[in-house]
Order: sequence, then structure tokens, then C-alpha cells
Amino acid sequence: MKSMLATNKTAHYQIVLSPEATEQERYAASELRYYLERMTSAIFTVTTEPSENMIAVGAAAAQLAIADDALGDDGFIVRTVGSSVGILGGKRGVIYGAYEFLEALGCRFFTATCEKIPTAPDLPLPEIDTRQVPVLEFRDHNYYEFTQYPRFAVKSRINGYFTPIKEKFGGHVSYAVFCHSFDYLVPPDKYGAEHPEYFALINGERKVIRERSQLCLTNPDVLEIAIESARRALREHPEARIMSITQNDWGEHCECEACRAIDEAEHSPSGTMLRFVNAIAERLEPEFPDVIFDTFAYQYTRPVPAITRPRKNVCVRLCSIEACFAHPFETCDDDSRCVTRPDGSKSSFITDLTDWGGCCDRMYIWDYTTCFAHYPSPHPNWRVLQPNMRTFIKNNAKGVFEQANGASRGGVDLNELRAYVLAKLLWDAETDVSRHIREFTDEFYGDAAPYVREYIDFICDKVELENIHVGFNDNLESELFRKENTDHLATLVKRAKQAVATDPLRLWRVGKWELSVRWVKLKRNAMLEGVLDPEEANRFFADWQAYGLTRIDEWVSRETTHRALLHGLWRGTEFYEHWSEEGGEEL
Repeated sequence: MKSMLATNKTAHYQIVLSPEATEQERYAASELRYYLERMTSAIFTVTTEPSENMIAVGAAAAQLAIADDALGDDGFIVRTVGSSVGILGGKRGVIYGAYEFLEALGCRFFTATCEKIPTAPDLPLPEIDTRQVPVLEFRDHNYYEFTQYPRFAVKSRINGYFTPIKEKFGGHVSYAVFCHSFDYLVPPDKYGAEHPEYFALINGERKVIRERSQLCLTNPDVLEIAIESARRALREHPEARIMSITQNDWGEHCECEACRAIDEAEHSPSGTMLRFVNAIAERLEPEFPDVIFDTFAYQYTRPVPAITRPRKNVCVRLCSIEACFAHPFETCDDDSRCVTRPDGSKSSFITDLTDWGGCCDRMYIWDYTTCFAHYPSPHPNWRVLQPNMRTFIKNNAKGVFEQANGASRGGVDLNELRAYVLAKLLWDAETDVSRHIREFTDEFYGDAAPYVREYIDFICDKVELENIHVGFNDNLESELFRKENTDHLATLVKRAKQAVATDPLRLWRVGKWELSVRWVKLKRNAMLEGVLDPEEANRFFADWQAYGLTRIDEWVSRETTHRALLHGLWRGTEFYEHWSEEGGEEL
């Protein structure tokens, strides 16, 4: 006969902690108590006194002979022993283990505002024996609900930079300075006027413009200044475990004689960059032995250098920005997205991934999961998320950041679902994606769920059957969005709305999803047909605002996007010399 956690609103188990329980163990226990009480309406007690029937959390699991010193910060064990259950884990892992146990009881944590907590006054204890230690030590994406609701991110086992998770909830992997750090290391405002030689020589001139210049990496003064800047950042942030030494988000690099000579010898500008990073990492290692120095393999630094290899305390973060995201990296035949080496030869992303994976002790990935030029557009990457994650891991990746729609109030391209699926994949690349999509859509969209899944299948079928390639920043000119296709998508959304017409919550969610197709049709009609219905445009922007949404384009406000629509421009960034100029002020 199965042991019962509760019957008839009466708890038969206690949640047991060690008297010296950590704050993370106490938090895990409090979450178990809350959700068990939600499910059963029974009162569960948290105590330090062992009992015959107990849920032993953290160090208390030793009373059930559960021990493991190889779980790290994120790993956990959940195991039934006789009539009791033990949950053991690292500082984050013990919390993850608590949620794993709750999921075994039928709970699901879909979004910060959508959880499925079954009602079970009579709740049996399931047999469970699982040990999980993630391959990826760094797991992150920047979808709105995760960055705004850290406790939800913990439920999803996100541990990266973009979500500031408090130590009580397990903490996160923190940076002293995060990405595109050249201006921090050697500020142009401070050094540009008197020392232009510190900055990249481009087309015969030293370019000194904040965010639009690079450093001259062979100048010895630049190295010393950068070392002191990095030392200062690490002293100011003693909790940090990563320091970014990364180029600005600008595609040019130094062409001085010394830099060019290394680039040519290394067959890639990544050699010049890596020598610079290695030198900083070597100098600062004695003072900061536990810090990793992170650099990019990004655009011109993407191909592996011929000679130089990363030091043991250097992490190379490979960026997939040029790639096609409609087909798996390993099988995509779009050879237009290669980068060019100094000798004029081409290198594909999958080649660079394989090469870096073979020469790095620690490689992280910066991947892309949306269309940044038109956030609402249906992004047909649903079937590539899992094969690409498998490819990262197969090639020795130890961390993955999935850059998403980073608008301050989220987006509409089924982003809640995509964020959920990505979190599952970051934890386990072999997870059952179909099941996760089915469970999420059934709960989140109710009777509209079959149309959501048909919509996903339709856009994925199109890019596969017609071999349509999709980048991270494309305008809406793709054949994927031709009228017959968007009309069909609109029909599916219409049927979804009809299916939930008497369900106000799900109808509201479907209405938000519908904005995706509405934007594509509105923008394409204006740009490709020269047709702009003022009432339709005004209604779209009114509804966009009513849903609390902000940016449509990564780099400009919705007001500027509206102005671009009237001016016949694909993007509001076309009003500016550089995409960072407006700043995209939002409510």
C-alpha cells in the first residue's frame, strides 16, 4: 500500500531540516510546505526533529543515508527511502530538487502567473529516485518573466547573469562587467583625446567613438590600463565569478601593422584578441584564482586562431549571430552566412563551433531566439531549439545564453511558451519537448491549444519544405510571410479565439498572441504594397499599448517604430546613424 502524504486534509508527513540548515534549504522547505498545502489543504510542519514519515531536505537527507559530494551548486538527488523521501543538493540544487519533487506530484510552473497545481486532498507519495547534475554550468535567457520574477527563474533552473537571483534563492553566476567591455576597460572619454593610438586604426584613422570603436590590442599601454580596470571591477564586485574582456558591438577592428601581422599569422583576428585576454587572465589569476575571464568569438573574432589557445581561466563565448535559425546548425545549407578570415576564406558557424569546442576547456554560447528587428514576427525556430542545444553540448559547451525578446514588458510571439521550452532544454538537452509544448499550451491556452500547436507546425513545415532561411534581424520580406501564409495563420488565430470565446483569461492570451500576425500583415502591406489603413494602424498600436507592451524593435521605442511605419521605413533605427543612438525610452 502506498504511503500517503495527506488524506482528507490531514498531513501525515513532516518536512525535516538540519538544525544548521542553510538559507537555501530553509527556502526549499518553505516552498514544499506552500505547494503541498495548496494541493491538499492540509497543514504541513517544518521541523528539525526526525520522524518516521518525513521529507528530509538538504543535510537532513543524511538521516536517510543519502549523500553525494559531486553535486556542485546545481545538482540534486530526490529519493524515496522506505516511507520517507530525501532531497539533497547544492545551494541551488536543493531548491531545484524540491521543485522536481513537486513536479513528480503533478505541479507545473509554466510562467510567473500561470502554474498548474493539482488539487489532491488524498495525495500519495510516489516512488522516485533521480540524480540530476546539469551539463551546462551557466544557463540563461532574458525573457521578460524570468528577468522580472527571479523566484520564477529559480523554478525554471535559470542561473545566469540576466536574472539577479538572491542568495536565499540560490544565487546566480555573476559578472563583474558583462559583455562589450572595451569602453569600460579603456574609456574613450578619458583617453581618446590625448591617446588616440590606444584605439583601433581603421581605414588609416584612429576611430575614437564611444560604442563604435575598438582597441589597439598590441599597444602595451592599452594592456596595462585594461588590467587595472579589470582589477578594479573585480575588487568592487567580490562576488563576481566572470570578468568580460570583449570587443564592442561594432564590426571593425584594428588594422595597424602590429595587429594585422598577428591577425594574418593566426588566420583570424581572434588570435590578437585571445593573446590580449590571456595576458590579462595571467596577470590577475594570482589575485583572483576563482575568476573566469570571458571573451567573445563574435563576428570578426568568430573563427578559431591558428596558434593561440585560451588559458585555463579563459572562457570563449561563441556567438551564432550570423546563422540561420530556421534549420539546425548541423544541417543548414545556407552558405551565405559565413564569416571571412583575413586570407579571404570563409568559415561557417558549425565549423567554428566544432573548432572552438576542440580547443577550449570552457566554451559558452551566445545564441539568438527571436527576430530583433520585428519582435512580434512568428519566428520558426521551434524545431531547431533541441537539435541546436544538443550540438552545443556535443561540442563541449559548458554554458548557454539564449538571447530573447528583451523588451521591458515582454512580447507576443508565443514567447511565454518559448521561454519555458528553452529553460527545460538548458537543464536537459534530451528533454521531451513535445510533451512540454503540449502541457504548456493545454494549460495556458485551454481549448485554443490545438490551434497554437497547428500554428507552430505550419510555420516550421514551411521553412523546412521550402528551405526558407531566417536570420536574427531580418525584415519581413521573407516568403514565409507571403499573403497566403499569413492569411492561414490569421485563420488559425481566429479559430483559437472562437474556441475560448467564453473563457476570458484564455481569450485575453490569444488576443495577445494575435498581435504577432497583425503586425506582419500591417507592416508588409505598408512596405510592399504601399497600403496603410490609418484605422488599422491606430487600432494595432492601441492594442499593443493596452497589453502593456513596449518595444516592437529591439533598439527603438514603439513611438519610433510607429513613425517608421508612416515614413515607409522597415525600422526606426533607420532614423539614426547607429542603432544605439535613440536609446528606446519606454514607460
